[in-house]
Amino acid sequence: MTSEDIAQDTGIDQDTEQSGDRGQDETRTRGELRCSDRDPWALYDEMIAGIPEGVAVTDFCVGRSWCYVVADCGMGIGHTVAGGARRRFQGDPRDLDLRALASLVKSWNFVDASLGVAALNAWYCRPEAIRALGGTIDEGVVASHDASNPLRGMLRQRWQGKRVAVVGHFPGVEAMARQAQVTVLERDCSQDGDVPDSACEFVVPRQDFVLMTGTTLTNKTAPRLLELARDAVAVMVGPSSVPSPALIAHGADVIGGSVVVDPEPARFAIKGGSKQDWRAGIRKFSIERP
Repeated sequence: MTSEDIAQDTGIDQDTEQSGDRGQDETRTRGELRCSDRDPWALYDEMIAGIPEGVAVTDFCVGRSWCYVVADCGMGIGHTVAGGARRRFQGDPRDLDLRALASLVKSWNFVDASLGVAALNAWYCRPEAIRALGGTIDEGVVASHDASNPLRGMLRQRWQGKRVAVVGHFPGVEAMARQAQVTVLERDCSQDGDVPDSACEFVVPRQDFVLMTGTTLTNKTAPRLLELARDAVAVMVGPSSVPSPALIAHGADVIGGSVVVDPEPARFAIKGGSKQDWRAGIRKFSIERP
């Protein structure tokens, strides 16, 4: 089964499939090429196109909170996002090669798109690929306050007194608000200082830092957020973050996520295991634009 077959099965618009070939002769420096300058699908198409054809998919799991894809090249994970369109991919992901499975990231069914993100991470979130981008990976057991977390490490001193927009309630937002001028964009405003996510067009362009999770790739808000954040430091974090050159080219200045270093405990953790299993199989990584 090919990407075209998946598109027909899930309703993905094939008119966007070739957008990754547009403008390839342009120099991609910060602010010169942004996702919606041409096509909001360009980021996705470029990430998909970066995966070679013929990489076999051997295992997958879609859990309540997390999902994974195992391929010949490695294992990728992502957050399982519910909602979106009702129409879903009906085939067996193991019948697809990794590139075709990754094209599900363009699905408007967010569970399918979550599996597509995990497929992207099976290719891009390999230790050697992360290091090739200048990234660092935890060598020891991951702790919640590790300096490898860009929100607690490399960026913590930089945003003191600055304007910071946070897309959704991150852990530690309250502590951040004591150091910076924080605005939280939230679909359901539940706390003082929250503003509705529809305010992003007004709020984000005026910030010094903009923080978002990798689930913005899943729900398709990432391209516009990255464009709006063109004059800020754009930070994408969380296990759904894809450490790809395309994401950096489209505006991410810092990427922080999770890389699988031992598949067996990682599988068990995603299927309902303990935090100890998670920490045994998964490490944090961080990449900063040079």
